[in-house]
Amino acid sequence: MGEQPIFSTRAHVFQIDPNTKKNWVPTSKHAVTVSYFYDSTRNVYRIISLDGSKAIINSTITPNMTFTKTSQKFGQWADSRANTVYGLGFSSEHHLSKFAEKFQEFKEAARLAKEKSQEKMELTSTPSQESAGGDLQSPLTPESINGTDDERTPDVTQNSELRAEPTQNALPFSHSSAISKHWEAELATLKGNNAKLTAALLESTANVKQWKQQLAAYQEEAERLHKRVTELECVSSQANAVHTHKTELNKTIQELEETLKVKEEEIERLKQEIDNARELQEQRDSLTQKLQVKGEAPWFCSAAHEASSGAIHGDPLWPPRARTWLLLHTR
Repeated sequence: MGEQPIFSTRAHVFQIDPNTKKNWVPTSKHAVTVSYFYDSTRNVYRIISLDGSKAIINSTITPNMTFTKTSQKFGQWADSRANTVYGLGFSSEHHLSKFAEKFQEFKEAARLAKEKSQEKMELTSTPSQESAGGDLQSPLTPESINGTDDERTPDVTQNSELRAEPTQNALPFSHSSAISKHWEAELATLKGNNAKLTAALLESTANVKQWKQQLAAYQEEAERLHKRVTELECVSSQANAVHTHKTELNKTIQELEETLKVKEEEIERLKQEIDNARELQEQRDSLTQKLQVKGEAPWFCSAAHEASSGAIHGDPLWPPRARTWLLLHTR
């Protein structure tokens, strides 16, 4: 239980594609806790991150490692022991800079620890001392993660190794209490996020129902408008037919008016002829009456007889009125 977290942050974790060595493959669906751990018994610094119970980062910091900022919110480092390259995506440039500073700090501490370990190995030659300087990794369990942002800089001197032994029995209790608080906080956060997601899901479901109703209303309105357009098109075609028929009727009426005018002129001409014929008839009747009134009937008989023989036509002794009368009545 000598390993404990000394700095924690949250980031999206990626690993380089082992096939292409170019593309990044996400190893976490969301931001997870990424922590620096220090094992005081072995002077080992590690970067550890868990996604549930799965370890997605377990990288031991060595003096030859380099953390590179590739953008304002993304950084990476290569781990030759794991034969991969890790990438971290942060929420802000400040978090990236803080993580990079800690990486450089713990890398330097690891270098000093390695140098002191080598010096110790040179002073002692026993197998136990040689094995003590090895770089072994302690077993990784979910209880070894602390998500707080507290920083605790380790003492990498030889006195730290001497002080680690007396306090080793007290570490499990304090460490378990810290882990318990951490997981309680994580559980409360998850419950809060779950409640928010549930509320968002209910709201989305209500919105979907409302959108479906609006869509159905829009479809009905579109169908009604389509029918109305069809009706207007029919009315428009009927109006064109009515207009054409009206034009034809107007033309027929104009022709009939012209024919009627001709007939009226003919009727006027016939009326005038009838009036002329009536005038002639009246003149004839008037002459007949005058002849009858004046008693010219006796000589009319002889005159008619002579007229039939043609003698009156050349006789100048006949009065003009008698000749006219005879001519009208002997035709």
